[in-house]
Amino acid sequence: MNASDLLRKLFEKHHATVLQAAYQITGDVAEAEDVLQTVFVRLLKRDEAQLERISQGYLKRAAINAALDIVRSRKASRAVSLELVEGGLRARSAGPDRLYSASELRKWFRKAIARLSPTAAEIFALKFLQDLGNNEIADLLGTSPGTVAVTLHRTRIRLQNEIKSVYGEES
Repeated sequence: MNASDLLRKLFEKHHATVLQAAYQITGDVAEAEDVLQTVFVRLLKRDEAQLERISQGYLKRAAINAALDIVRSRKASRAVSLELVEGGLRARSAGPDRLYSASELRKWFRKAIARLSPTAAEIFALKFLQDLGNNEIADLLGTSPGTVAVTLHRTRIRLQNEIKSVYGEES
């Protein structure tokens, strides 16, 4: 099988996973599609042996990192989040103020993740957006589960403190 066939096979098998990972970070379908394209265009430079070693985990990491780059460089959101629309359809009783508040919180959360160090953002996204376990994350990143746990703990504390400073503490 040549490199072109291997790349096509990787795309067919994993494009939905890459798109989902990117969307979870960006919150924008068009930007997630851009990430999907970026990830697979970068693979064009790989030879057959390299493409055979590409795993789903690698592709998730690549999608998360490319999506974080987009969020970090984003000036202002240009599109309505699909999550907001879906949430509005499911929760008919929610008023506009509640939907706006949830939308603003999601925007803030995406920006907060983008402000993390690249490693902390990647670990956080793999854990809480991709639902991977600490051992899986450690294997993907070539580190120990303890390092993953400590990074997650510190990241959660940082995000909690940021939320408290921006939105105030609820009693």
